[in-house]
Amino acid sequence: MNVTSSVAFSGMSAAQTELQASAQNIANIETQNFTRQEVTQRTATGGGTLATVRSSANPGNNLEADMLQQLQAKNTYLANLSVFKSNNGMIGTLLNITA
Repeated sequence: MNVTSSVAFSGMSAAQTELQASAQNIANIETQNFTRQEVTQRTATGGGTLATVRSSANPGNNLEADMLQQLQAKNTYLANLSVFKSNNGMIGTLLNITA
């Protein structure tokens, strides 16, 4: 896997982690003493991103933030998928030209 594909794949993985965390928060909105999950991202060595799930320091529900996180994660996933597909298409074209 080349660098561009690797970076796009890491973005897709991070977006999936965001979706899972916010879905967990929404599913447990009525659960007593449930602690929300938050995702932090940091730059990976060599490019891309790493996502880590942690318990929120702020108690209580935040449905608005979780719904917004769902939308942002969906759009992030789709943007990285587009990069991944475009990169694979370019590599295929280059292989056809050199063959």
